[in-house]
Amino acid sequence: MKTTPKLWEATYEATTDDELMCAYGNWADLYDRDTCDVMGYVGPSKAAYQLDRHLSTRNCRVLDAGCGTGLVGEALCDLGYSQMDAMDLSKDMLKEADKKGLYQRLITQDMNQQLNIPDNTYDATICVGTFTYAHVGPHVFEELVRVTRPGGYISFTVRDGAFQKYGYREKMLEMEAENQWSLKELKDDDYLVKEEVTAKFFTYQVKEGCAAASIITQGE
Repeated sequence: MKTTPKLWEATYEATTDDELMCAYGNWADLYDRDTCDVMGYVGPSKAAYQLDRHLSTRNCRVLDAGCGTGLVGEALCDLGYSQMDAMDLSKDMLKEADKKGLYQRLITQDMNQQLNIPDNTYDATICVGTFTYAHVGPHVFEELVRVTRPGGYISFTVRDGAFQKYGYREKMLEMEAENQWSLKELKDDDYLVKEEVTAKFFTYQVKEGCAAASIITQGE
């Protein structure tokens, strides 16, 4: 049975950054309960496990981009990762993430703008729940590549309904053709189990060519 909280719906109905931040501010202290317990949010743990499969060591620097309350950080911590930075535009969500004591650094950042992070800073970047309705545009992929070192990995989710509508698919293929990254894994999997919502789970390697472009085509 679908039991979508009204506060969740507000994050997808926002038409401005101010409306989006207000929606997350109203939801921050209830976010974990609503998403995990009520909606069956498994996206963070599935994305964390997928990234982990591609990394040769857990002793590496990871950026949790669009971290929210730190659910991805919790999943990575359970796997043995400890060198993690968190980035989000919502100060209220970052405050909740900070309470978990998982991150070395908290970054307040509008991901639609150039990231205030030097090139090649991270060994891996993970971004769950951000490439979706009314959140960030496809140009953000290039910034994630910029802050991730050559040979590093980027794992992220894209909601099925937003995959082509918001230009994500087109941008991914363009960046593969430009040899900015190469697709290593794509899975269609459960995202919000109790809402019967699925998502696409991607893992790319930075600047390794575009050998797997045909895999995205299968997701049409």
